[in-house]
Amino acid sequence: MKRLLSVILVLTMVLAIAGCSSEEGPSTTTDQATEEIVIGANIYNFGDNFMNGVVSPALKEYADAAGIKINIVDSENQQNKLNDQVDIFIGQGVDVLAINLVDPASASTIIQKAKEADIPLILFNKEATEAGAMDMYDKVWYVGTASADAGIIQGDMMVADWKANPSWDKNGDGTVQYVLLKGEPGHPDAEARTEYSVKAFDDAGIPVEELAMQPDPNWSTDGGNDKMATWLASFGDRIELVICNNDGMAFGAINAMKEQGVTIPVYGVDALEQALNHIAEGEMNGTVLNDGKNQAKAVIDLGVNVASGKDPIEGTDWTLDAVKAVRVPYVAVTPENFADFK
Repeated sequence: MKRLLSVILVLTMVLAIAGCSSEEGPSTTTDQATEEIVIGANIYNFGDNFMNGVVSPALKEYADAAGIKINIVDSENQQNKLNDQVDIFIGQGVDVLAINLVDPASASTIIQKAKEADIPLILFNKEATEAGAMDMYDKVWYVGTASADAGIIQGDMMVADWKANPSWDKNGDGTVQYVLLKGEPGHPDAEARTEYSVKAFDDAGIPVEELAMQPDPNWSTDGGNDKMATWLASFGDRIELVICNNDGMAFGAINAMKEQGVTIPVYGVDALEQALNHIAEGEMNGTVLNDGKNQAKAVIDLGVNVASGKDPIEGTDWTLDAVKAVRVPYVAVTPENFADFK
């Protein structure tokens, strides 16, 4: 009888252990199925007000909301450094690469690395300028803007304000004497903003005269300040308009003008918080919203989809154009509507 009870007890324990094993199995499978997506990302230069102040925090915010991990590094405006960072991300086995190019003319190098590693690649903010680069790989997409639009919108604002303010024409010659703070030479946004902002005057039949133009590879406030101070010393009251490819350089121009007690109409691009404050205080006449938050959201949305084997824009409101690009629209920001963007 005791022996029979012992056998029954042993069988009961075996069944209990088997039951526990069958209960633990599904939880292990679920854990594997929900393994965290990892995106390897960079910012071309943390010194860029817009990229490090708006886009980078937004990437982290949307990655957290999506329950994924994003590692963001600073390429310090060095293409070779970016190349090495991409190699490290590939070695770490990231699920997606989100790359803010240093040199848009070197996109093929990054695309080829991603292709050889079979890792989906999302380029953002700086669009490849090499012909056919986006056709090299079926798993590469771009998130950014239509570069010309910022210049067109900025130009239209300036033309409307020039017509509405005859006193801006200090010498009464009917010609706009301007200085222009340009961004990084060769950057698609810098080139397009420069061309189309001035073209708006030509299209409106208003003559223009460029007193000076200076590129800044860092799009920096310090650079804008130094150059504007020099121009004020050289041209003085001849300057009737200050055109800036971004808000950061406009901030520098405003600082230089304040130091010399001068007020000249100035326009930027990005609609950073400080720009809105300057508009509120009458120190800046307009800017253009470069919607970095939505660019970041699009990067994360596409990244999650492609890492999961889905169509890039599945379940989103984004659309892709003929060159596999998501275009986030620009918006004019003026003294009349700036409060809407605070």
